[in-house]
Amino acid sequence: MNFRKTIRQFFIDGIPNGRIACELSNWVGKAYKIPRNLFKKCIDRDDLTSTGVYILFGKPENSLEKPKAYIGEAENIKERLQEHFRKKEFWNEVIVFISKDNDLNKAHVRYLEAKMYQISKQAERYKLENSQEPKPASISEAETAEMEEFLYNLKFLTNALGHKLFEEIESENIGTTVSNSNNVNEIDDTEMIFYINSVKKEANGKGKRTSEGFLVYKEAKISKSLTTSAPKKTKKLRAELLQKGIIEKDEQAIYILKNNYIFNSPSAAASLILGASVSGKREWKNERGETLGEVEGTESEES
Repeated sequence: MNFRKTIRQFFIDGIPNGRIACELSNWVGKAYKIPRNLFKKCIDRDDLTSTGVYILFGKPENSLEKPKAYIGEAENIKERLQEHFRKKEFWNEVIVFISKDNDLNKAHVRYLEAKMYQISKQAERYKLENSQEPKPASISEAETAEMEEFLYNLKFLTNALGHKLFEEIESENIGTTVSNSNNVNEIDDTEMIFYINSVKKEANGKGKRTSEGFLVYKEAKISKSLTTSAPKKTKKLRAELLQKGIIEKDEQAIYILKNNYIFNSPSAAASLILGASVSGKREWKNERGETLGEVEGTESEES
């Protein structure tokens, strides 16, 4: 079950892209989002001398690379970040997590650091800049429960602040039908899955709308050839995905999507799979044969 939450944000510099202090309702923790160019303005913030964990974020080198992240902990966050400011060039933003009551100790943050590293490594969205995997500290059962709650809120805020470091691209477990429910927010997820299947092209796949774009699940079969009308951006994306190993040839020389992949639009996904210029809202169909455009009531609109 997902619990509704209230986030309180204080824009310290009075500008949207400046420093932000964040708190969640009924949570002992506190987060700071600090751009690197404004880091020196934080020197006088006493609460940043607390024990806590932090994440450094950096941009990818090019379109083929993942964004970068470094996960760390310290008994004095400000001192550690000053060291990173001098020695690490890749980052342009940091998110810091501390306790408002200063209740975090060294064992707590070592536990959090190790868990954050493991979860982000599994999510595979960022290139981790840590030279070695952090080792968790041994803490009591009661402390573990407290830190797991802290971790849950930490992940929630990291996502809300614009970084999906801990969020896996949706797995194959796509959901089940909700029945006998009074919750109007619950949706039969199986109705939201759409399919492409072209016998002529020997291409097929399944996907769905998400908050990030159109998700196509791994194992989709990609057309072996491209038509002359295939968009330039489709040809470029196909080449990039082949170079990155996200599309690979199997033993029968069939092109396979090896990972779940989020496209900018249904049409971008459909064009890549079919190797042609097509409308995603017409090509993607659910189990009842309804097109994506028909289901959304946007058949005539571009996708």
